[in-house]
Amino acid sequence: MTALEKATGDVVFKFEPFVLHVLCRELHDAQLLHSVAVDSGFRNSGITVGRGGKIMMAVRSTHCLEVPLSHKGRLMVSEEYIEFLIHVANQKMEENI
Repeated sequence: MTALEKATGDVVFKFEPFVLHVLCRELHDAQLLHSVAVDSGFRNSGITVGRGGKIMMAVRSTHCLEVPLSHKGRLMVSEEYIEFLIHVANQKMEENI
């Protein structure tokens, strides 16, 4: 809260979702891992094939959170709401684990 009160610009509370990159030898391996990831709830997962043929499978969670807290140094939310956001972010972290 002390740092937030001293801020002169815009402040955003941001929680990034879980991401795991897996380099796969074969496209079939990546497809199998993708199916498992999506079936496990990681709906933002995907497969990328690079120019050199490198096959990368990304397991991505949907547990993101981004909330503006202040604008031009003016706090836009209460301390109680910030505590609530921290609680929500911590729950999302537990889900990631």
